Amino acid sequence: MALSDYLRILRKNWLVILVLTLLGLGVVAGYTFTRTPIYDSSSTVFVSTQAGGTAAELQQGSTFTQARINTYVGLTTTPVVLGPVIDQLGLRTTAESLSAQVRVSADLNSTLITIKVSDADPDASAAIANAIATSLATVVPQLEPETGDGASPVRLSRVRDAQPALTPSSPNVTLNLAIGLLVGLVLGIAVAVLRSFLDNRVRTPRDAEQITSAPSIGAIAYDARAKDRPLIVHADPLSPRAESFRTLRTNLQFLDMGGRSSFVITSSIPSEGKSTTTINLAIALADAGKRVALLDTDLRKPKVAEYLGIEGGAGLTDVLIGRAEVNDVMLPWGGRSLYVLPAGKIPPNPSELLGSARMGTLITMFEKDFDVVLCDAPPLLPVTDAAILARVTSGALMVVSAGKTTRHQLTLATEALQTVGAKLAGFVMSMVPTRGPDSYYSAYGYGYGYGYRESADTPKNARNTSKRTGTDKKKGTKNAEPASIEELGFSPRRTSREATRGD
Repeated sequence: MALSDYLRILRKNWLVILVLTLLGLGVVAGYTFTRTPIYDSSSTVFVSTQAGGTAAELQQGSTFTQARINTYVGLTTTPVVLGPVIDQLGLRTTAESLSAQVRVSADLNSTLITIKVSDADPDASAAIANAIATSLATVVPQLEPETGDGASPVRLSRVRDAQPALTPSSPNVTLNLAIGLLVGLVLGIAVAVLRSFLDNRVRTPRDAEQITSAPSIGAIAYDARAKDRPLIVHADPLSPRAESFRTLRTNLQFLDMGGRSSFVITSSIPSEGKSTTTINLAIALADAGKRVALLDTDLRKPKVAEYLGIEGGAGLTDVLIGRAEVNDVMLPWGGRSLYVLPAGKIPPNPSELLGSARMGTLITMFEKDFDVVLCDAPPLLPVTDAAILARVTSGALMVVSAGKTTRHQLTLATEALQTVGAKLAGFVMSMVPTRGPDSYYSAYGYGYGYGYRESADTPKNARNTSKRTGTDKKKGTKNAEPASIEELGFSPRRTSREATRGD
């Protein structure tokens, strides 16, 4: 992973990192401020010899005391020294318990013994340290063997008295809070990185490219009102999401499909936005002057007729079983060079119909008469319809919902196309967030749509009724209004079936 990937992880999980950092700080703070303050007081004892007047004797005495100093250090915490202290101060404890409060040390090549006592009472701490120093100075001469004149060879003198401490030695509030903050921060970063590695959802085009080995040809901005206005290119052409479809339209025209221009638009699982992507792309292409045929090849849960507000009782199913001609069921829409073939009635054998020779012939005919043919197909994982249909078109476009589709699902969908020999022309990321580290459209928040205010006349649902078209049986082309006839080269012959078309 590159540094930018780690930065994206941190940006994406900043809330988790912040919560764990504050949690670490809070736990340590709670522990710190509930501890009883402990005060340290130190007393210092000097060890010397009492015999000798010459330099040699003094040196010999110094060597003797340094050799014995560690013995006196260990002797300080024994009952023989601490017992008299307990009696003198009237402490309600034992020598063993008191020794846990005492730390004794002596520097190398030194005859100074430092006695440090820790206690919750600063006055008691100082008193105990001084009492231990006095007791040690009394006990050691008694234990050392006497010289010839009956005196002890060593003498211990208290050279620094312990004073009550003004501030506690523990807990160290500043240090503890710093440690808690650091531990919480490290834990938060670790959890963020772990979440990223365990996350099996496809969130960026790079994730999808690694799985599909296909190019990204577009990303559709997320819109919280998408259910209320699915035909965003028609309902709100200045919105960032509508601009996403125009970008997709531009990229689609640069795909090299060997001279063919028919695409199956599908997804791995349901509810990834494939139908709205197909319809909005068709509208965007028609707005650019392209002759577009939109086929609802989802013969299980068709949505095109519902979204466009057209008659969908008869359609592709009727054409494939020979019950109707294309001119009887294909409808113009929206005053554009866009023609829609609804799915019609749901058949009992959708896969067989879509894989029939008649379907292949129909696609070939549409490719001759239209600039672009778009087929809205079912998801790949539940059924095989899209994979079968992709074989007779120039390729498939995979719609991948950012943050919803898993890597495993996208892998299986890609393999489904590869198994039948269909080409995956590219993929489209849908529901891409407009903010945050995974955003690709936050920059469109300014400029596009700036100062635009939706008027009361702006269509909200973009539901149209359409006039039915005719077909020239020799050429297999359709017939619409006189202006569309000349533009698309259709026969002027009309059908006897008509319906009212609105905008």
